[in-house]
Amino acid sequence: MRALDFLFVVAAILVILWLLGFFIFNLGAIIWLLIVIAVIIILFRLLTGRRV
Repeated sequence: MRALDFLFVVAAILVILWLLGFFIFNLGAIIWLLIVIAVIIILFRLLTGRRV
C-alpha cells in the first residue's frame, strides 16, 4: 500500500469518527455536515488531480 493511500484511509476513518461524535452532541447542525462533505470532495479532487 502506498503512503498516500494509507494516509487517505486514516484521514477517512478519522473524519467518520469525528462526524459520529459531532452528531452525538450537535444533532441540529446539519450545515456543518454539508460543509465537511464539500471540503472532503474538494480535497479528493485535488488529490486525484481532477479540476475542482
